[in-house]
Amino acid sequence: MARADLRLRNGRIRGRGRDMSKRGVAARAGASNAEELFAADARRDVEVCGRSLAQPGPSRFAREHAHEPTPTPYFILEDLFAYLEFAEDSHLLDVGCGTGRVLAYFADAGFPGRATGVELDPDLARDAASWARGFANLSVIEGSVLNVPLAEYTHFYLFNPFDTVVLLDFLARIEAQATRPVALVHMSDNGETYYYAGRDGWSLMAEGEFQKHPDARGRMFAVYEGPQHYSIWRFESLAVG
Repeated sequence: MARADLRLRNGRIRGRGRDMSKRGVAARAGASNAEELFAADARRDVEVCGRSLAQPGPSRFAREHAHEPTPTPYFILEDLFAYLEFAEDSHLLDVGCGTGRVLAYFADAGFPGRATGVELDPDLARDAASWARGFANLSVIEGSVLNVPLAEYTHFYLFNPFDTVVLLDFLARIEAQATRPVALVHMSDNGETYYYAGRDGWSLMAEGEFQKHPDARGRMFAVYEGPQHYSIWRFESLAVG
């Protein structure tokens, strides 16, 4: 993949000629609290894939170090994906995809390339696959990401999907298997930045946090009880650079 595909960029998200940021703002225009914001997201889900992708409930796989599946709000996806470039040969892996919110956003935005979700919970994986099969560039894998070959993926998205022990194993697998530069977005209540820093080949491209969203009058309301930190990384193996 060309280096340009992993450049961070500012500006609007472009997808098949549509300005997805403006579309998202219009969908959320009447929201004055988190409940109304999430309801607007659910309506957008229905427009894209025919069903709501709202919070599916607590994880049944905590013993396997999985965290509660949490759909990323669309306004956050719009901001985070504005940093990324996708090309026809790009392939995004959403790690712990739940019911598939990131996949829905990828398809709705019209990004080039493909997106795959991997989900440990078989019920959630089936739910995501049931609507994703209607899109030629989307797919869902049921199982652990630690059993998924990673060489074909150019972008990774994580919203706090698992405990540190699994994260470290996952990062080691990227480092061992990557054959070209990759971009990785990590969202969580602390961003897990310290687990990436100091590892060979990883460069921090951007970081920040989300907690609040403006209503129609510009007044901020809380979306999360505490800040959700994000970090965006580039990995390039010294062996293939």
